[in-house]
Amino acid sequence: MKRTTSLLALLAAGAVTVLTVAGLSTAASDTAPTNQSPPTIAGTAEEGSTLTASSGSWNGTAPIKYSFQWRRCDKNGTGCANVGGADTSTYLVRRGDVDDTLRVRVTARNADGSAQATSAETAVVKAKTAPPPTTVNGCPVTVTGPLAATSVSLPARLVVDGQQISPSPIGRSTTDLTVKFHVSACGGHSVTGALVYVTAIPFEQFSIPPETATGADGWATMTMHRGSAFPASSRQQLLAVFVRARKSGEPVLGGISTRRLVSFAVNLHR
Repeated sequence: MKRTTSLLALLAAGAVTVLTVAGLSTAASDTAPTNQSPPTIAGTAEEGSTLTASSGSWNGTAPIKYSFQWRRCDKNGTGCANVGGADTSTYLVRRGDVDDTLRVRVTARNADGSAQATSAETAVVKAKTAPPPTTVNGCPVTVTGPLAATSVSLPARLVVDGQQISPSPIGRSTTDLTVKFHVSACGGHSVTGALVYVTAIPFEQFSIPPETATGADGWATMTMHRGSAFPASSRQQLLAVFVRARKSGEPVLGGISTRRLVSFAVNLHR
């Protein structure tokens, strides 16, 4: 009895500390999620842009799982309604969002319950900004160096604006001709990659070389071999040549193609 009284006296005096074991005396209580800071939205509020939502900051017993719901609101961020199917952390801004705002609602869940928090609204969604034009009237807006034939489209057209021949004039003894043609477009810019075709008229005076692409300087060079029909007459003074330039993949007489008749001097006394 004396020993018990002494222990009680010591407890009352604070001389003895009582230790408790978690789970044996007072059990720690589990807690449902509670929001500490709301979700946020990163990205540009513009049609075609992608917005990304954070879940915000939460307290509660782990593990906590988060789900997302995007909401379309008026310009003041009120009058919101769920956007169907928009239930991930990212959202592709749609045409129907223009002139409205967007918010995201996050639901946090664990074994003890759930809670929701909603982000602030975005800026008012703008319509997609149209990219600046890359062509005007079929010509590239910016031209540095020669134009690629593939960069030219209607209503622009190719132009055969230069021709050369060797030898000149063409003589009775000429066996081979070297012909060159220059192709330009869009105000005189040299065109690379244009396909050039050439044939002498009447036919069979000189051979028809393979269609040849213009180089970086806009010139195509071809060789024509003498045929059985040259000269066309004993008084021939000119060799008429049909020339065509076109873009690969387009019809030979369609698209941006162009045709010309040119002539070269003939001197049968040479």
